[in-house]
Amino acid sequence: MLDTKEVGRRPGSMAELTREVEAPAGFGTEVLQVAEGEPLFVDVRLESVVEGVLVTGSVRGTATGACVRCLDPISHDVDARFQELFAYADRGAHREEVGDEDAAEEYRIEDGLIDLEPVLRDAVVPQLPFQPVCRPDCPGLCSVCGAHLADDPGHAHEQIDPRWAALKDLASDPSTPQNSERT
Repeated sequence: MLDTKEVGRRPGSMAELTREVEAPAGFGTEVLQVAEGEPLFVDVRLESVVEGVLVTGSVRGTATGACVRCLDPISHDVDARFQELFAYADRGAHREEVGDEDAAEEYRIEDGLIDLEPVLRDAVVPQLPFQPVCRPDCPGLCSVCGAHLADDPGHAHEQIDPRWAALKDLASDPSTPQNSERT
């Protein structure tokens, strides 16, 4: 939460702040996220405008998770920028009264405080890789036995194509003699 008392309601006034905040729960995706309680470093500039307070800034942190190919732990540096207008509650309520559809979707200043969490989430989560990997050429895991292929590049299994596997049973055992003469 940011307190807007530093800029007041005088258009043109500005304040710059630097904060270290703890990451909230679920700050990321299922595969990669900033763990709850881990530090996020936030630099913001608050500018008072007629409609509310314009918040411009950046957020930095480290997301952790697992490589989607080999499941090894990975970390990913997060550095996102954002800019959002937080409307004064009385102005937002007036816009809703006159039927402005966008008023319900805007961020609001509640009791002089700005809740920055949804803005940070909207800035960070889309920048996280959809399928993070430990390295671009990660070979992953063996689909048969789950072996880590980076540890054994020559790892392989002899597999018979299932379409031909039934023919294997029809083949005769070469150790048994065959009777080629018919009487």
